[in-house]
Amino acid sequence: MTRTLVTRIRDRAAATPRGVAMREKRLGVWHEITWASYWDSVVDVAHALLSLGVQPGDRVAIQSENRPEWLILDMATVAIRGTTVGLYPTNPSAETDYLLTHSGACVHLAEDQEQVDKVPDVADAPTLRTIIHVETRGLRTYDDPRLLPWDRLVELGREHRAAHPGAVEALLEAAELDDVITLVYTSGTTGPPKGAMLTHRNAEFALSTVLEKSPFTDPAPGPKDLTLSYLPLCHVAERVLTTWYNAGAGTQVNFAESIETVPQNLREVQPTLLFAVPRIWEKLLASARIKLDSATWFKRRHARFWLARADRMGQTLAANGGRHTLGTRLVYAVGWVFFYRALRDRLGLRRVRHASSGAAPIAPEVLQFFMGIGVPMHELYGMTENTAIATANRPGRVKLGTVGETHEGIEVRLDDQTNEILTRHPAVFAGYWQDPEATANTMTPDGWLRTGDVGEWVDGTHLRITDRMKDIIITAGGKNVAPSEIENGLKASPFVKEAIVIGDGRKYLTALIGIELDTVGAWAQKQNLAFTTYRDLSEKPEVRALVQSVVDEVNTRHNPVEQIKRFQLLPKELDHEDGELTATQKVKRSAIDAMFHDLVEEMYAGAAAGSTGGAA
Repeated sequence: MTRTLVTRIRDRAAATPRGVAMREKRLGVWHEITWASYWDSVVDVAHALLSLGVQPGDRVAIQSENRPEWLILDMATVAIRGTTVGLYPTNPSAETDYLLTHSGACVHLAEDQEQVDKVPDVADAPTLRTIIHVETRGLRTYDDPRLLPWDRLVELGREHRAAHPGAVEALLEAAELDDVITLVYTSGTTGPPKGAMLTHRNAEFALSTVLEKSPFTDPAPGPKDLTLSYLPLCHVAERVLTTWYNAGAGTQVNFAESIETVPQNLREVQPTLLFAVPRIWEKLLASARIKLDSATWFKRRHARFWLARADRMGQTLAANGGRHTLGTRLVYAVGWVFFYRALRDRLGLRRVRHASSGAAPIAPEVLQFFMGIGVPMHELYGMTENTAIATANRPGRVKLGTVGETHEGIEVRLDDQTNEILTRHPAVFAGYWQDPEATANTMTPDGWLRTGDVGEWVDGTHLRITDRMKDIIITAGGKNVAPSEIENGLKASPFVKEAIVIGDGRKYLTALIGIELDTVGAWAQKQNLAFTTYRDLSEKPEVRALVQSVVDEVNTRHNPVEQIKRFQLLPKELDHEDGELTATQKVKRSAIDAMFHDLVEEMYAGAAAGSTGGAA
């Protein structure tokens, strides 16, 4: 029998039936789900899908916040050789319509009324036969015959299981390594989202590599490890770290109540393994500074003392591969008693033994801060099309500013002419769903995946990502500029949330900058600056001067052609529903250029310097 994610869950349920697979919080209380219960639910729902006519190869879509039902339906679909299609809960109706029709999903889980309202009519989605919903509030008066409550789905499964015992197990045994288990849709920064097809072969290679061949932690992840699931499960990184690591290593998954409660849930769970995208790490850093700045005079002095030592320790750790020296170990031991333990506890990072950042570049200063307070940080690299596995910084071999070394069994090289990063290994995807042309453009004839990222080798061992090929700026003077390093430097400031560097075909670089409302708002209150809205705050001359100081500091790290000469503050927070961000919070540059075209042109007008915050 082919080993799969589903057989791993079955085997773990048999070996440790009372072990805790996952926990969710309901009405303020954490509830445990054992491995035996998890497996039993997977089998019930798999039978229910069979009763609904789902066949091998059919697509089952899920649009929901992270919760046990997400994992159960995902694994139930795979158990009967179906394909799971994840949708972001924040996808607006138009995107939901596109993804459901493009994938041809026949069953769709829409978590609640909000998600059900996004589902297209029967005429627009002719393949969609059933809409499962978990929350019933507001849906009792709906007369769509496709609607099916989760509880009734489970009942159908139990009835089918009693009438057809062994039907799911038979399909499970017939699984093949090249079965497509999920379509992971790309974020669509340059066009309509594309569905990357990932197979059992991809998943098994990825798991065996990071859990068995070259574990990314020491010791390897196991049942004693706790994770917090809060990033969207339709994103490949969260799917791997929540669903797949849970199945492969037995890690206990704890579901955050919502993205808003993540700080509280982090403190409650105190996970041992934590992955976050740069935006989350930046937010944690900003919130820590807000709390410390609002403390009493004595506590602020106390915090500044220990943070200064953390900064020095972070520099030492960064220069030493993430390893402590005898001196830093002694300083940290004392600091742990007086400051670092309390700080990490309040951030929810007290028990983290391995923290990682990925999905987008992150400023080294952010990583260095967390390393300095004792959080072992590791930047890694992967993408949807290679099942999120390519390189990683390993414990004791960390090089800040790089995404680490290649995993065992993975080939990585740079294109001779463009320095584009190419990867080749068994976890490279099977292609894009119903898009052979895009597949051919992404894969070379000899099996190399074109990542679209530009990179360079550091010391011949560690990979550094320069930027996305499509984002490289070529100024009017012919200078190639990688904007991400400049943007990340700006976003390392607790006062800056978004930064978009502009300058393609222009004489100099400019930037659109979005302020961080929480931190700038707290700063404004201390300055006795009254404000009402985000726009009102961003238009304050004092706020412009604050951001100017950030721009000036970042400019000192770059040569003149790479410096920001002028900037404009965005009048609103960027939003996914307004089409300015992808669901993964990546900026859609084309949309930004169109929406804020007047601001951009004003920065390049002859007399703009005085109205944009000044020339840098």
